Amino acid sequence: MKLYDYILSPSCYKVRLMAALAGVKLDIRPVDFHPGGEHRRPELLALNPAGSIPILEDADLLLTESSAMLVYLAAKRAPQWLGGSTAEEAARVQQWLSFSHRLTANLGGARLHEMLHRPGDIALLQTQGTAALRELEAGLVEQNLRGKSFLASDRPTVADIACFPYVALAPDGGVSLDPYPAIRLWSRAIRALDAFIEMPGIHRLHELKPEPQIAPDDE
Repeated sequence: MKLYDYILSPSCYKVRLMAALAGVKLDIRPVDFHPGGEHRRPELLALNPAGSIPILEDADLLLTESSAMLVYLAAKRAPQWLGGSTAEEAARVQQWLSFSHRLTANLGGARLHEMLHRPGDIALLQTQGTAALRELEAGLVEQNLRGKSFLASDRPTVADIACFPYVALAPDGGVSLDPYPAIRLWSRAIRALDAFIEMPGIHRLHELKPEPQIAPDDE
């Protein structure tokens, strides 16, 4: 199974992370995304005309959307990560998978603007990113009230892995995670998973601070 990968891409990282958690070995094909722009050269455009990465190849199967890759890796080797033991849980997984694309657009867009100087309305991206984090925080607080630590269930699913990287890297785009204790507790829970792997830039700053507490007003 081959992954066309850029080490600093959160979308690529979520695939590497899911593979590690599921026990899937990937053949990593590095892509010179920056500064080389290799993802827009003919070889890779032939695989993905959208000119984006990651790209996952497995025999005759070619996937170009990271959420589909997470589902595929889980279905192949670790179906418990798919969630869906009830209709409600299945719906929650799908809702947060869809939500993860908003994180890519706003928090990811802000990060690209600040780190790689990509064009964009940084104030708007940060505002949208903050709104998304508030929505995520509210969802996690609701789950906490149900006695659950993860987005869709009492155990992690592909939904958590889809959302985690762009949230963890929000400070790169100028969006602080300090106001969101439920998000920080959720991030710690993901980092504590067996076989969790790091990504350059995702540091443990919040783990050096006191344990976040969800105040009654937050609920």
